[in-house]
Amino acid sequence: MRRKDREMNRKFGLEVIDKSTYGVLSMVDNDNKSYSIPLSIARDGNTLYFHSAMDGRKVEILEKNPKVSVVFVGETKIPEIYSNEELNEILKDESKAGMLGSKVFTTQFESAIVVGKVRLVEDEEEKVRGLRLICEKYVPTKMAYFPIAAKAGLKGTNVYSIEIEEITAKRKKYDANGEELKWAKTE
Repeated sequence: MRRKDREMNRKFGLEVIDKSTYGVLSMVDNDNKSYSIPLSIARDGNTLYFHSAMDGRKVEILEKNPKVSVVFVGETKIPEIYSNEELNEILKDESKAGMLGSKVFTTQFESAIVVGKVRLVEDEEEKVRGLRLICEKYVPTKMAYFPIAAKAGLKGTNVYSIEIEEITAKRKKYDANGEELKWAKTE
């Protein structure tokens, strides 16, 4: 990671995964072409789960090359550090203009990237557990209906797991005084 000052620890990366709306799975096909697709992904310890149809481009690629990366984006926000009056004052002093790029025309963000290998889940109990984790994350208020939905859809659904081999996490965030919080600072 080039910006070591923004690197976050593994725990932070796992938190980003858990709160992300989706993860973007990236893989490489037999023709060395990249293919990426956003997925609903849930985590259990060091294992990620996602589901899919039983055929299609993703399924074909994963059968031949299980090495993948997954990108997760957590909270993003445009910082509001300066008032318009303060910005007008900055414009009067060209030596302060550099702050515009670093603190005004920028984005606060958090992200995590996972590297691992995909495995098609064959065990029915694990398959149901993976689907349950996904549903608990995305439709927690409908879990009373999960058993019948899982029973009806299990035979026509692939469930995959990814063991996290490597995880990197990164954050850009400002404190209340407009100073960037580096990895050692939390607030």
